Amino acid sequence: MDGDRRRGWRQCLLAGAVFAVCMAGTTLPTPLYPLYQEKFGFSELVVTVVYAVYAFGVIGVLLLAGNASDAVGRRPVLLAGLGFSAASAVCFLGATALGWLYAGRLLSGLSAGLFTGAATVYVMELAPAGGASRATFVATAANMGGLGCGPLLAGVLAQYAPWPLYLPFVVHLFLVAVSAAVLLGLDETVRERRPLGTVRPQRPGVPPPVRPVFGPAAIAAFVGFALFGVFTSVSPAFLAQSLDVHDHAVSGLVVALAFFASTAGQLAVGRVGVRRSLPLGCAGLLAGLALLAGALVWDLLALVVASALVGGVGQGLAFRGALSAVAAASPPDRRAAVISTLFVVAYAGISVPVIGVGLLVDPIGLEGAGLAFITCMAALVGAAAVYLLRRPVPADA
Repeated sequence: MDGDRRRGWRQCLLAGAVFAVCMAGTTLPTPLYPLYQEKFGFSELVVTVVYAVYAFGVIGVLLLAGNASDAVGRRPVLLAGLGFSAASAVCFLGATALGWLYAGRLLSGLSAGLFTGAATVYVMELAPAGGASRATFVATAANMGGLGCGPLLAGVLAQYAPWPLYLPFVVHLFLVAVSAAVLLGLDETVRERRPLGTVRPQRPGVPPPVRPVFGPAAIAAFVGFALFGVFTSVSPAFLAQSLDVHDHAVSGLVVALAFFASTAGQLAVGRVGVRRSLPLGCAGLLAGLALLAGALVWDLLALVVASALVGGVGQGLAFRGALSAVAAASPPDRRAAVISTLFVVAYAGISVPVIGVGLLVDPIGLEGAGLAFITCMAALVGAAAVYLLRRPVPADA
C-alpha cells in the first residue's frame, strides 16, 4: 500500500512538473518584447496585441474543446498541448517578421487552453486516495509557478547568456521534449474513452440563481487577469523607458513575483475561507492598483515590486475565491458551463484592457495609459467589493 501511495505521489508530482513546463512557455517572451521592438521596430500597441492574441487562443480552446480530455483521455490532450507549445517556440526561434510573433502567441494560447483544465484534473486524479488537498496545491503551484518561471528563465538567459532571442526557446524546446517523455510514462486516468468526434463545444451560460454570485466573482477575476496582462505586456517597457532599468533579469523577476504572489494568495484561501477571500482579494487588487499608480507617477521601482506582490496576492485570493464560490453556487448539471464562462471572462481580462492600454500609449504616453487603465479597473473592482460587503458569498460556498 505504501508503495502504491509513493508511486501515486511520484506520478502526481511529475504531472505537475509537465504542467509547469507548458505554462512557463506561455510567459517566456515577456522580458524579450523590448528586444523584439528593437529588431522589428513596432509600437507599444503592437506589443499589447501580440500579447493579447494568446488570450484569444485560450478562449477558443476552452469553448470548442475544453472538455476533450474527458472523452479522449488526459495524456493525448496534454501531448497535443506540448506539441502546440513546441510549435510556438519554433515560431519565436524562426521569427523574421512580426507575423511569426502573432503565430507563436496564438499557438501558445492553444497549448495553455488544452492544459489549463486537463492538467489540473490529471494532477488531482494521479494523487493517491485522501490526497486531494495536497494535489490541489501541486496543481496550483505548477500552474502559477510555471507562469512565473517563464519570464524569470528568459530574463536571466537574455541578460547573462548569448543569443537572447534564441537560447530561451531552445531551452524550452528541450524541456518540452523531456516533458513529453515523462508524460508517456504516466498512467492514463480516463478509463472509458470516446472518439474525438464526440466532443462538442461547450456553451457558456449562467443560470439565474448563480448570477448574484457570478457577477462580483467575474469582475474580480477580470480585473485580476487584467492586472497580470498589463504587468506581463508593458511592464518591461515601463521599466526601461521610465525607470532606466534595462536588465532583462530584473524585468523578468518583477513579472515572476506577481505570479509567485498569486500562488501564495490562492493557497491562503484554504485558511481565510471563500466567504472572506473574495472581498479580501478585491482589497488586495485595489491596493496593487494604487501601488502601480504610485509607481507610474513617481517612477519608483520599489512601488512596482510592491504592486506585483500585493496585486498578485489579491489576484490569487480573488480568483480562487471566485472559482470556489461560483462552483458551489452552480447546479451540478451546469457547473462545467458556468466555470467555462468564468474562465472566458477572466481571459478576456488579459486581452481587451491590455489592447486598450496599447491604443492610449501614443496619444497620452505610457504613464497616462497606465493611469487610465488603473482608474477603470479600480472602479470595477471597487464596485464588486461594495456589492460583496452588502451581499457576502454564502458561508457554505
